[in-house]
Amino acid sequence: WDTPRHWVLPTITLGLGQLAIIARYTRSSILDIIRSDYVRTARAKGLSNSAVMMRHILKNGLIPVVTILGPIFAAIGTGSFFVEQVYSIPGMGKFFVTSMSSRDYNMIMGVILLYGVFLGIMNLIVDLLYGWLDPRIRFD
Repeated sequence: WDTPRHWVLPTITLGLGQLAIIARYTRSSILDIIRSDYVRTARAKGLSNSAVMMRHILKNGLIPVVTILGPIFAAIGTGSFFVEQVYSIPGMGKFFVTSMSSRDYNMIMGVILLYGVFLGIMNLIVDLLYGWLDPRIRFD
């Protein structure tokens, strides 16, 4: 696993399904926001299409996408169990599967705790991104 060419298939396997979910959420939220009144007003004021897209559409359209990013990163982390097993990648997932087959309960609990902490940290990052994307959501 020393060269990047060894990472291509596992990366595609882990990321392709999640990329489709993100694309679907992004498309639906952008289409909803494009039809809103404030976008129509911004265009009527004479703002360029790129300014309307960056300031109004993308900034508001990314909030539903950011919502799903935390669970998606957790799904990638837990999905790595199977990818590491299939592609014989030495990592936490393969170690977890090996410890399950040998009934090493302490290691199983440790890995589950580690992934739980990872999910909590990802949800914290998502909450902080909310405040950055929409100042009305900031925590005081």
